[in-house]
Amino acid sequence: MGEEEEEEEYFDDRKTCSRQDAQGILWLWVNLYAEKANSERERRSMFVPHDSMLCRVASGITRNSYKKRRATGGKQPQYRKKRKFELGRAAAGTRIGPKRVRLVRVRGGHHKHRALRLEHGNFSWGSESISRMCRILDVVYNASNNELVRTKTLVKNAIVQVDATPFRQWYVQHYGGELGKKSDQETKVSRKVLKKREANSKAGGNMDPAVQDQFKTGRLFACIASRPGQSGRCDGYILEGAELAFYQKKMQKKKGKSKD
Repeated sequence: MGEEEEEEEYFDDRKTCSRQDAQGILWLWVNLYAEKANSERERRSMFVPHDSMLCRVASGITRNSYKKRRATGGKQPQYRKKRKFELGRAAAGTRIGPKRVRLVRVRGGHHKHRALRLEHGNFSWGSESISRMCRILDVVYNASNNELVRTKTLVKNAIVQVDATPFRQWYVQHYGGELGKKSDQETKVSRKVLKKREANSKAGGNMDPAVQDQFKTGRLFACIASRPGQSGRCDGYILEGAELAFYQKKMQKKKGKSKD
């Protein structure tokens, strides 16, 4: 029997065609239909991996312990293949930009919120017991890797600069007076408001001078406490006291090295 007789016949538009022709038509149909898809979710669900991608998919990322060496430096025997509960995924690499969050289905039918771009977060001011939604301006320090500072990647425990305007507005309303600015014209308020502000200033105590100096620049140092690649949020707290002094010293040392 010849090669032509061995090929199976496929039906498309009421005409017979070979296996190769049918695959070509299928790929053309998938690509055309993908362009017409309205939402990105539909486009992802229709995506069919190319043959060159199969090796990357098959290799995968694993978090098993027997791939690591012992404390003494010896290799451990690989006594089993990879398991589903040991799988890992590529890092989110969350950057500063307009909000872009993707939903990822995980083990057990649960979902993670993978943040790809974020520019706002909920930051708390511990000494004043308030929190405000602030705009994230810059990434200034990361203890794990300087490359994450250069690329402005948002990860847990990264030190960022946030906009001080929401906290300044709250301070003016709560205590009266301006932070980091000299008010030429004082706004007239009632005696009741003045009495309330005096009581607040007595109960609130003094502000950290290092934090007060930051209000002049309009930027506050803050630490990210959430995990943007897991929760899809970038929340944290304003640095104060000994922790602020520690990170300021680290950043000054880093600037000195870069100049040299």
